[in-house]
Formats: sequence, C-alpha cells, structure tokens
Amino acid sequence: MRQRPLRLWASLVGALLLVLGLTSTAAYGRTDDSKAAAAQTLTWTAGDPTDHFLSFPTTAVAGATTIVFENSAATGNTTGMPHTLTFDVSDPQYNNDVPLNILANPGDDTGGKHTAEVTLTPGKYRFFCSMPGHIMMTGVLTVTDGGDGGTDTTAPVTSAKAEGQQNADGAYVGAATVTVTATDEEGGSGVKSIEYAVGADGAWQPYTTGVVVDQVGDQTVRYRATDTAGNVAAEKSLDFTVVAPPTDDTTAPETSATVSGEKDEAGNYLTMATVTVTASDTGSGVNTIEYAIGAGGAWQPYTAPVMVHDVGAQTVRYRATDKAGNAAAEKSVAFTVVEAPAEDTTAPVSTAAVTGDKNSNGAYITSAKVTLAATDDDSGVDKVEYSLDAGPYLAYTTPVIVDRVGAHTLAHRATDKAGNTSEAKEVSFSVASGGGVPPPPCAEFDERLTVIVGTVDTGVPNRITPNRCTINELIEDEKEWTSQALFLKHVDGVTDKLLAGNVIDQREFKKINKAAKQSKIGLPGQTKGYKTIFDGTQASFDKWEHVGGGAFDLTDDGVMKSSSTVGNGLGMQWYPERTYENFSLKLQFRDDGAGTYNSNGGVFVRFPNPHNNPEESRPEWVAINYGHEIQIFDSPSGDMYKTGSVYGFDRVGLAGAQVTPKGTWNDYEIRVVDQHFKILRNGVLINEFDNNGGQVFDPPRAGDPGTDGRRWASGYVGLQVHSTSDLVSYRDVRIKEL
Repeated sequence: MRQRPLRLWASLVGALLLVLGLTSTAAYGRTDDSKAAAAQTLTWTAGDPTDHFLSFPTTAVAGATTIVFENSAATGNTTGMPHTLTFDVSDPQYNNDVPLNILANPGDDTGGKHTAEVTLTPGKYRFFCSMPGHIMMTGVLTVTDGGDGGTDTTAPVTSAKAEGQQNADGAYVGAATVTVTATDEEGGSGVKSIEYAVGADGAWQPYTTGVVVDQVGDQTVRYRATDTAGNVAAEKSLDFTVVAPPTDDTTAPETSATVSGEKDEAGNYLTMATVTVTASDTGSGVNTIEYAIGAGGAWQPYTAPVMVHDVGAQTVRYRATDKAGNAAAEKSVAFTVVEAPAEDTTAPVSTAAVTGDKNSNGAYITSAKVTLAATDDDSGVDKVEYSLDAGPYLAYTTPVIVDRVGAHTLAHRATDKAGNTSEAKEVSFSVASGGGVPPPPCAEFDERLTVIVGTVDTGVPNRITPNRCTINELIEDEKEWTSQALFLKHVDGVTDKLLAGNVIDQREFKKINKAAKQSKIGLPGQTKGYKTIFDGTQASFDKWEHVGGGAFDLTDDGVMKSSSTVGNGLGMQWYPERTYENFSLKLQFRDDGAGTYNSNGGVFVRFPNPHNNPEESRPEWVAINYGHEIQIFDSPSGDMYKTGSVYGFDRVGLAGAQVTPKGTWNDYEIRVVDQHFKILRNGVLINEFDNNGGQVFDPPRAGDPGTDGRRWASGYVGLQVHSTSDLVSYRDVRIKEL
C-alpha cells in the first residue's frame, strides 16, 4: 500500500530532473546496447541513512564503465525514501563530462536497482545525492589512466623562476615576475592544477600566469601541483629580494582608518568593531601597511579589515611605508566594544487618556482629546499607533482630537526597537454636540456602517476620514451625475486620496471602485441621483423667486440667509424650475437668530404655483393651504410644532428634534412618497407621518382647501422666512425623484 505514492513521487521527481536537464536516459536503468561491454563496474548503495551512501567506490580506471546504483529493501531501505546518485558537472575543480542522475527507490519498477553506461576520463568526479534535504551525501571518485594497466602514484615535478631587472646585488628593481611550471611523468595521469602562495602564511591561489611581486623587501613564493590521479607534489619555494627603483621620493604615505559596526545609543560597538585602514602614496607607491591592537600589541601586516571582538576600550594603531622606505607616523583609532544586550522579547505597554468637558450623560461636549503614551524597559519604544473606529493604524505623534458627534472606539498599540508589538487595547467614549466647532465639509450626511455605492454594499467599514467626513459622504453617490465616466473618475479620485492617507488599503480600494461601476450611477436610463438646486453660487440663487414678506440674501460664503433688514412678515423663497411628486429633498439649515433657539423657519413641499391662485390675496399662503410645511423651530417655548413637525398635521416635541446648538449646521432630509412623509435630522429619523385623510389643522381654519386633511400629490418646493428676527440660513439644497 505504501509503494503507489512513492512511485508517484519518484515519477514526479524524475520528471522535474528531466525538465531541468539533469537526467540522462541511463538514469532510469536503461542500458545503451550500442556500447561495447564496459571494462569495469562501479557500485553505489543507499538505505535508510540520509547523510551518507552505504557504500561507494573512491577510485576507478578511465574508460567504459557500468554504474550500478541500488537503493532497495535488499540494501536496507525500510522507509521507502528515494535517493539519487548525481555527478556534479558545475564545479570546474572536477571532471564535468558525465551528467549522471539516477533516481532509485524500493517502490519503483526495478525495485530500486539501476544501471547506466558511461565513459570515465582521468581526473576526479564529485558525486552527491541531489534530493532536497540530503545534499550531505557526497563523495569523490578519482579516475586514473589505465592504459598501461597500472595506477599513477607519482606526483608532478614542479619548478619556478623569477625574472625582471636586477641590480648588482641580484635584487629585482621595482618588481619580479615569478613563473611556475609542472610536468607529469610519461604515462602519468597528467597535471590537474598548479597553485602558489606569496609569503610564509599567504593563502594558496590557482596559478594561471606569471605572478608579479612588487612589494619591496625579502620575498618568498611557495608553489605546488596536483595531477589528475590526485597526487600532490611537495611544496617548494623561491626566495628573492625586491628593491625600490631609484627615486627622489621623501614623503611618507598618507594613512587613515575608519571604524564600523552596529552601535548602541551611547556609540559603543555591539559585539564587534571592524577597522579599515587605507594608505596612499603619490611618489614611489605604498609598500606595506601594518596594524597593532592595543598599546603593546605586535605589529602585523594589514591585508584586510581587522575585526575586534574583545569587550572593553580598544585601540588599533596603524602605519604604512612606501617603496622608497619613507615610513608614515603611527596613528590610532579608539573605540569601545560591549556585549550585545539580552534579546528583548517583551512588548511595550501603551496607555490612553481621554480628556475634555463632559455632560450629565458622561459624553464629551464638542470634542474629546485622546493622549497616548508607551513605556519599554528593554530596547525602548520605537513607535505608537492608533486606529479610530476600526480604521487603519496611523502613527501617533500628537494627541488625537475626536470632534464628530457619536460613539467612538480608539485602539492603540506600541512597538519597541526590537520589533515587539503590544496587543491592541481599546478605549471607548462618546462625543455630544456643544457648539463652537465648525461642521465637517461633507456634501452629505451618511453614517451607515459600511460603504454603500448606490445599492451595492462593499462591506468596507464606513470610516471617518481625516477631514471628519465619512467615506460614504465623500463618494456623493446621491448627487446627480451626468455620466458614469464622470462619477467613476470622482470615486477614483476620492479613493486615491484615502489610499494615500492609509484610510483604506489596496483591497478596499478595489472593492469601492468595483462597486462604483456596478452601481451604474450616471448611465442612461438609470435612476437619477440628487440634483443640486442651490449650490451657493449667484447663478443658482438667481433661479429662485421670492413671494410674500421678508427676503433672502446670498452671503459671501455661499449661504442663502433670511434677511434681518428687509420686509418683516411671512415669506417664501421657492424654486420655480419644476414640480416634484415623490422625492427626497436634502439641505442644511442653521439657526442664526440673536436669541436662544428662537428662530422659526421651515421647508414647503408640494404646493402649486403661487401666482396661479388669484383667490389667494397672499401668494405665500398657497404653500400653507395646498402643500405642507416641514417645521424648523428649536425654541423650548412658543409654537408647539418643533423641528420635524408636519405643520398643522403631525407634531414633534423638542426632545425628539435632536436639538443642536445655535450657529451649527444641521442636515435635514424630507422624503415624500404618496402621502407618506419621513423627516430625518442629522441622519436620525425624527418623524414619520401618513396623511391618509381625516387629519386637519389644529385648530382648523375655516375655508382652508386642505381641511379634509389632504394635500396636493405634486408641486413645488420652497424655503420659509418667518420674520426679520427669525434668521435661518440654508445651503446645499438637493433633490432626487423617488
């Protein structure tokens, strides 16, 4: 039962090796019958161990060879683990003319025993197991020339000579070029490599061409050679002297040193410091650089940057000499090495403090200030972050001011310099209106929990953005868009800024833009969005007409404000462009009266043309008698119809009006479908009314055309001015047909 998956795995690995070009046809045990019978057979075996072959040859004779690789139950494989026998063809130190890869496991078609026919040449072959995790199964096969039936056991013969301009004493002037040669006896396996080293302790390097030695002084070049049978010649050396050419150079080299490494806050080097010494000479050239560690340390040749590990105050001295014998004055660098601090695995502790004036319900009036702090006793605090109302985490730099009315949750966390981040903590609080704070510059009021474009719910949290508007409010899907392309461009611009400000992430960016396209907003034949009928410009203000007492002025900041100086008495500013039947009317109003919550205003809906009713001596009463007035009045005394009331039909008290302070903008929405009315203030439903007949004015007025409780099914919209002392301002008036 175990063999089937193992066979499948073996097939997959074999296929991979073929794709990579690593496997010959012989790797799967197929013998090439066209070849002559092999002169020798070499066998490798494997079993359960994953760090070595069970048996393998180390020597062979050049020529036709049968390779046998067995990894089977017979060789002790009880786990079913497959292994490969691979000849390395990538390392130039070894022969690379046999690209052999044999995959064997006890569950394959041959029971884990495979053969391959190859031709070996003199030299060394490196072999290994290429299965992942088992590269440690390695070895070297040495192949000698078996032409004479013997084995090469004699090392090559080596020699070296120095050449160059010499003085009368036999020293080389400026430089000497050392040439190394090696030969292998007749019938031997041949020279494989030649190596050399400069100085008594110099590292061995491959010899390819003459070695130039230009350092002044007594010199030694060591050399050796190896043949393809693996015989290494004994090390030999060549001694000579190099002297500087005649020069008038009397200036010592320029020297400098730098210290590098990881430091702590005090500037000490953690665990180790690396000292790099440089020297330059424009005359005869730098000959030697030396360094010494500590005041009494011995001078040593400088060949590479010096790593100092000893803990404590350290000094590294250095000097240089040019080829003319000029020695630079000794210099030094001083530094301190300290043990690295113990690994910090403890996260910081973050805290939050919320401050501000509270009302009797414990809500912060106008705004709340959240101050964050964090402590860390080990590596120290690196950063503090916060997330407001499930938004993305932002870097904390100064106290966070939260001034949007409603309930809020602020999460906070901290990260130390070792990368430990604390678990997020939360603090919850509420903000209540209190006046004095300008409203956010939002075109709409939309605090739904998720971002909804048209009717498409993205599932993205409807977060508050840095300008205090929600994402839904910035998208403005209720605006009347003349084309889908224009709407999509707008949404893309909004989401670009939100992405750049870390309000949303890339996934949420895509979701919102996809929803914008799915919403079909702006396409021909789709339900229109909101049409702005007053946008604060003179052109939109001029489209309105006034009837009755009072007046409205257009202020410099784009507000339609009832006048305190022109014509006392009841009047109306109305929009004569067209009538509306079922609709949602949105606007913002503000009480600008001099008293305390005493301004009276309102919104008229579904009334006929005031100029087409000659029986009315006062045209502004057409709106009252044939339409409905949606009241605006926040005074605790006076008229019992407060904000949100359908005047004369359905009364709303002051508590239900969700009163906001004088001088503060309020969002107002009036939805009318047939005889069903909904009035929302700042996104909260404050009144719902059905005018189904039988409801009359309270008290009734004789002769009113609406005393049966009914009103017109369609008509115009308008804004009320009550008197010169009742100052109410309006802005951003929009309407959408339902």
